[in-house]
Amino acid sequence: MEPQRQPERAYDTFHMGRSGMDLYSNDIGARFVDIRSFAAYVGGSPTNMSVGCRRLGLKSALLTAFGEDPVGDFVAHFLTQEGVDIAFSPRKPGRHTSAVVLGIEPPDKFPLVFYRDNCADIALSIDDVLAAPIGESRVFQFAGTNLSQEPSRSATLYAAELARKAGATVVLDLDFRPNQWHDPRAFGTAVRSALRCADIIMGTEDEINAAMLTDTRSVRLTHSQISDARVSGNTAEHVADLLDLGPALVVEKLGEAGCRIHQRGRAPEDVPGFPVTVQNILGAGDAFGAGFLYGYVKGWSLHKAARLGNACGAMVVTRHGCSISMPFWDEVIAFADERGGL
Repeated sequence: MEPQRQPERAYDTFHMGRSGMDLYSNDIGARFVDIRSFAAYVGGSPTNMSVGCRRLGLKSALLTAFGEDPVGDFVAHFLTQEGVDIAFSPRKPGRHTSAVVLGIEPPDKFPLVFYRDNCADIALSIDDVLAAPIGESRVFQFAGTNLSQEPSRSATLYAAELARKAGATVVLDLDFRPNQWHDPRAFGTAVRSALRCADIIMGTEDEINAAMLTDTRSVRLTHSQISDARVSGNTAEHVADLLDLGPALVVEKLGEAGCRIHQRGRAPEDVPGFPVTVQNILGAGDAFGAGFLYGYVKGWSLHKAARLGNACGAMVVTRHGCSISMPFWDEVIAFADERGGL
């Protein structure tokens, strides 16, 4: 599935899903109980990706929702300053803008706590979708967490249908957050219901396995079931199953190893990453997605698009926040050129 340049539209990318305030520990390496202060940023997987795409130079829009609260003001202000179009993102009376609190204990411990009870973005409705110009974009991207509750689940599926009918490429980032689901198997069921409308799937090995999950015996939750999950299984078989259900492309995110491109009827292609020293892994996958989507929209080869994604992800793991750390075009190209180029 090599990218093809699409006709001009109002937006290059249109993202849908969660947004909120991220509170990141300033005490790098400290145990969570010893944290003394936090830095406030904006986060949420589709939100991070919209900022990443915008900073690379794409015309990006975001359909999310905010509470009528100062946290919503904080998030909306940042996105407006970044140039992401949020004109169609509503305020939800009686709902709260969500938040996330993160500890940072590199290289591999990042305890994450979500505060999403009664949150605004999960209340996105079909009427909100109808009020947004979903079809006026080359790419429509959403996250698996959108499907965790109603009315967001139906609204997202409806938006994907509209985008597909309008000729947009529909991209699903699996975004498996186990504590957002009443049962890990529900994640797989919901994701599989969306695959007939999806052209591209992006996810880690664990997320791909979770998308085909039918038995919880293969799930090992960590961080007290708060932030992470390890899902065993034959990932290659699960990729093939995903491709059989509709998408033309699965992009498997491999962390420091880069990524692997899977297409129907072709051998997988490994695309190497850029070795760096890790400070914080959160947001790296979203940065990868932004870089990959930039190359896709511009009609690059999948290999080159993935290399740009790998470079963006590598830069973000060396930084503190998520959306605030998304690289700009000039800096990511300089980073890649110093390390052999794209």
